[in-house]
Amino acid sequence: MATPAIPAVARTAGPLDGLRLRGDGPPGPADGLIAEHLRLLGAETDGGCGGRLTVTGGGIGGVTARSTWGGTATDEATAQAATGIMAVHGRRDGAPRGLAVDYAATATGVLAVQGLLAGLLARARGGNVAQVEVSAERAGLLVVSQYLAAAGAEEGEAVELAAGGPPFTSADGIVFELETLDPGVWASFWRTLDAPEESIRRGWRPFQFRYATACAPFPQTLHEAARASSWERIRHAAAVSGADVCPLRSLAERAAEYDRAAPWKLTPHDAAAYTPGRPTDDLPLTGFTVLEAGRRIQAPLAAHLLGLLGAEVIRIEPPGGDPLRGMPPACSGVSARWLALNRGKRAVEVDIKSAADRERLREMSADADVFLHNWAPGKAAQLGLDHEHLALANPALVYAYTSGWADRLPEAPMGTDFMVQARTGVGEAVRPADEPAAPSLMTLLDVLGGLLGAEAILAGLLLRERTGRGIRVDSSLLGAADVLTAPHRARAAQGLDPRRPAGFRRPLRTADGWIALADVSAAPYDVGELSTDQALERLRERGLAAVPVIADLADLLSCGPINRDAYGAPAVPDPWSFA
Repeated sequence: MATPAIPAVARTAGPLDGLRLRGDGPPGPADGLIAEHLRLLGAETDGGCGGRLTVTGGGIGGVTARSTWGGTATDEATAQAATGIMAVHGRRDGAPRGLAVDYAATATGVLAVQGLLAGLLARARGGNVAQVEVSAERAGLLVVSQYLAAAGAEEGEAVELAAGGPPFTSADGIVFELETLDPGVWASFWRTLDAPEESIRRGWRPFQFRYATACAPFPQTLHEAARASSWERIRHAAAVSGADVCPLRSLAERAAEYDRAAPWKLTPHDAAAYTPGRPTDDLPLTGFTVLEAGRRIQAPLAAHLLGLLGAEVIRIEPPGGDPLRGMPPACSGVSARWLALNRGKRAVEVDIKSAADRERLREMSADADVFLHNWAPGKAAQLGLDHEHLALANPALVYAYTSGWADRLPEAPMGTDFMVQARTGVGEAVRPADEPAAPSLMTLLDVLGGLLGAEAILAGLLLRERTGRGIRVDSSLLGAADVLTAPHRARAAQGLDPRRPAGFRRPLRTADGWIALADVSAAPYDVGELSTDQALERLRERGLAAVPVIADLADLLSCGPINRDAYGAPAVPDPWSFA
């Protein structure tokens, strides 16, 4: 499918203003995204923008970013197969499935920009980083790291891993997503639709855990209750129960309302209060302190990445600690999934409902470089912990908010991963033309939103280093959706079919497993009577690129570059290589 030009998006504040971007060498998987993000951050193009991308100028020197496929992968399809992405995305269907969006390449590009910004920040502070490399295979392992951690835990999952899950369909054909974080609201919604009590009870736990497991095998009678109800009745049930429902929107609808905003926004503080230039020869963020008040995935992942780059991350938790520490499955008594996002952080318990503890948090922010949260919209202002409040204590603070919608869509539903997927056409983009549109139950946007949040914070830190001014940084799941679907949305805007063709990135079943053909080689070959090794050999004899599909994430624990942390939990390797 030819990719049309993506419309230019609005510029944000420029940490790379006055710096120049040039490219040379063989192309990598994420060159276009890397170059686009660097331009949005202020870099001026100097020559080609493919291969090794180098940013120079501003008295900093040059840093080069390079993206590769890495390992056995040769393109997006083989990268998804080799890193477990196909396995996780396919859980809802009961068999591996490829994402029809270029998820591994997108994550690779954002990570490469992170590494380049971190390298420039290190050089501005007296370091000597000259280049950073990110492979799609390392990026792929990172985006499935929570699922990998669970697969290598000492105990099994708390719920069944089996096919099933949303979206639902009304009697008049409206396909929709449902969201609530409250079991009482869940029960009230389904009772209003006359669903059986036993099904309501049995359905809550798999629905609740779908964020962790990428599947939700709840009773089919819930689907039947939805199909027996009109959309008007379903909306009424949501209104009286407090649940959120959202019809699946098309890419064409998203294209029609697209505001061309950048995936993040950097707003410098009026006062200049930062003295730049603390030399370091260690990791790029050595010496920086990050306060993180994050929930679930998006903000904790962003802070985790900053910690991998050398920052000290202090995690703000409620009295008694983060309840998700106990979420099964566990390693040495701690949730394996929680460790995937939070290992290495120092926890401090703060009761934000207490005026004294809120004042304590303001005092802590006076000594921090970054304050990061993903609270519900308006909560920070209500608590007196918004940017203008913390800037009184620390005008040089980089204040970061990772939200669902970034106030860009009026009357938007709850800003969670699956609702944003539904509202922005992601459900259409991730599946080929012969499959009904459906958001992936893999947390695509929470993870990509966390990556973009870390990218934005690094841009804010570099802008502060160059200007001496504190910065407010805003990123969102909406921004992540727009980055992920950009080529598809551009086709829809031109009246072209935005979806991939039938069977796209669908693995082939062998006698003992699955194989995935590279996108350029994909064709309906029958290898069902051959072993995986025999099928690969026969296809390669025909000059076709193919790899085995990791269908069980536990296989990566024995054959991949996975280590174990102090708790015995699987830990993926850092995505960047600096030199």
